[in-house]
Amino acid sequence: MGALDHLVRSGKALYAGVSNYGPEQLHQAAGILRDLGTPCLIHQPAYNMFNRRPEEGLLEALTAEKIGCIAFSPLAQGMLTDKYLGGIPEGSRATKPHGALKPAQITEEKLAKVRALNQLALARGQTLAQLALAWVLRHPIMTSALIGASKVAQLEDAVGTVNNLSLSTEELQAIEGILQ
Repeated sequence: MGALDHLVRSGKALYAGVSNYGPEQLHQAAGILRDLGTPCLIHQPAYNMFNRRPEEGLLEALTAEKIGCIAFSPLAQGMLTDKYLGGIPEGSRATKPHGALKPAQITEEKLAKVRALNQLALARGQTLAQLALAWVLRHPIMTSALIGASKVAQLEDAVGTVNNLSLSTEELQAIEGILQ
């Protein structure tokens, strides 16, 4: 935290932020930075429909600390897009040896969930990626989501999420039913 404080005080950074901290670590880091006079403004956890760890107290801790959240991997390395609906396409992240998405993670069970989520998205007039982003952004503490677009079309699709951000109670229940 001292290094983050130094970076802000020396003008090399505008504010401090942390990434992948659990709730207790977040409270400790925020307290240290506050005591140093450098508030922590943002936290960056991995968060998506398949990685719900931030729901285990982190979102509440962020709210209590008044720290914004910017989710990374909200599309689960592309799993929550239409790219994998038919399996693992050639040239995708899952086919590359250095990628975070491994073929073993793309199980038939997970693909069935992706396909069911895609049907829900289509019923809402959205792409699967747009539904996944709306789901992540539904939390008031969520300031943004890092999509990792590699093509302009992906960015344009993600921007289209703002046309339908709200999720009804029934839709949220349907998503939970699919993800179980």
